[in-house]
Amino acid sequence: METFLIKALQLVAALSLLVVIHEFGHYIWARIFKIRVEKFYLFFNPWFSLMQYDPEKGTLRLGTWTKKTRSADPDGEPTETPRELLKLRVGRDRSGDAHVSGWRKTVYGIGWLPLGGYVKIAGMIDESMDKDQMAQPAKPDEFRTKPAWQRLLVMTGGVINNFILAIIIYAGIAWYWGEKTIPYDKIYEGMDFTPEAQAMGFRIGDIIIAADGRPIDQTDRSHLYKMLESRTVTVVRGPQRRDTVEVSMPRDAVDRLSESGFMQPRIPVFVKSVVNGEPAAEAGLREGDRIISIGGTPTPAYTELVPALTAHAGKATEIGVLRGADTLALKATPTDGGKLGFELQRPQDVYEVQVTKYGFFEAIPVGVKDGTDFLVTYVGSLKHLFSKDGAKNLGGFGAIGSMFPAKWNWLTFWEMTAFLSIILAFMNIIPIPALDGGHVMFLLWEIISGKAPSEKFLEYAQTAGMIFLLLLLVVANFNDIYRFIIK
Repeated sequence: METFLIKALQLVAALSLLVVIHEFGHYIWARIFKIRVEKFYLFFNPWFSLMQYDPEKGTLRLGTWTKKTRSADPDGEPTETPRELLKLRVGRDRSGDAHVSGWRKTVYGIGWLPLGGYVKIAGMIDESMDKDQMAQPAKPDEFRTKPAWQRLLVMTGGVINNFILAIIIYAGIAWYWGEKTIPYDKIYEGMDFTPEAQAMGFRIGDIIIAADGRPIDQTDRSHLYKMLESRTVTVVRGPQRRDTVEVSMPRDAVDRLSESGFMQPRIPVFVKSVVNGEPAAEAGLREGDRIISIGGTPTPAYTELVPALTAHAGKATEIGVLRGADTLALKATPTDGGKLGFELQRPQDVYEVQVTKYGFFEAIPVGVKDGTDFLVTYVGSLKHLFSKDGAKNLGGFGAIGSMFPAKWNWLTFWEMTAFLSIILAFMNIIPIPALDGGHVMFLLWEIISGKAPSEKFLEYAQTAGMIFLLLLLVVANFNDIYRFIIK
């Protein structure tokens, strides 16, 4: 449960930041062109809001919803009256001030449905579907009265902000943490490959040295995807690491490995610390020892250690240990669960780590390169969405949340946030009605043809786009349920 909560917290924190930055892109351009923005919301608020702040009236409402009440006239229509669990006065009422600043005319809130967010721009056909406002005569501070080029900037503001945010995050990572990699050719025990990767021709312990004949640039954050897209991957294998083998990559490698995974470094069994009173301590294991066998079974990596310990659970067993230049034979009795009671050294403690440091200004072009590389790679990967297994690999919030680590890690959090920012930017610019890209498509048509689509057509397009996106959301999250619960 704790793991789930940590992953969920990271997902909500990342999405909250991305949504606010995205919507602020629309908001700031609207304000630059003096377009009235009526609402700015993090998450959606059908039926009620968790919080709502109205700076013009100087009120903060918690748990806000609307209730329909019957008018005094028996034949009159019901009216909607705002309700709230708690209402606080946080400033003076400026609603009668004719010169109140533009930002105070916007109501800011937090909804309860974490599927995104929105800004309600006056005079625009959007997800609010405010037909009553559109039926009124157009006003000078409304979206529909502004030139097409201004409306275009308003609609692309969110996408631009998300891409800029990704570049800033990647630059910040390069400046603060630098780029740390373990070169593949320095992983002397090679890689553990998934069964699907082994079916393609890889073997446990292969050391990867090149893709399509070129050394792999691990500072390129999209290098793994590019490796899967290559025609051949060159590996070194064999007991003496003398055999060079070309593994031919199938054209559907990305699709086949998207669920099962590809590879991970093999971890030699070096002891980081032992637990007092456990079999490892009683046997005399020390920090820095390397376990090379269990009961005569070689354990070059942790992959072999686990089944070997399980096979000798509860039995007095000889443990082969390499201590400096000496080879020792210790006696230990693994627990009934197949444990010795020691902490394993991490790959970065065992293998040579290559660290590239950047100054503040040096990190900026690194951020631009990383952001651009990820965008190009992500766009290229979308072709797999339309493959035979593409729909099956589509994931929703569960799939995204599972990509975060089980323990909070700031580096991983920011890497994931930058990656999601690029995804959000690109997905929003796809020309589907109800997305920013749909509005951009109609605006470009207006600029080119000189004639804007009718409001009725835009309403129908908006509705169709919302239905399509809702169905896509259902499919993606159903896949999550199927993968994580049923399958």
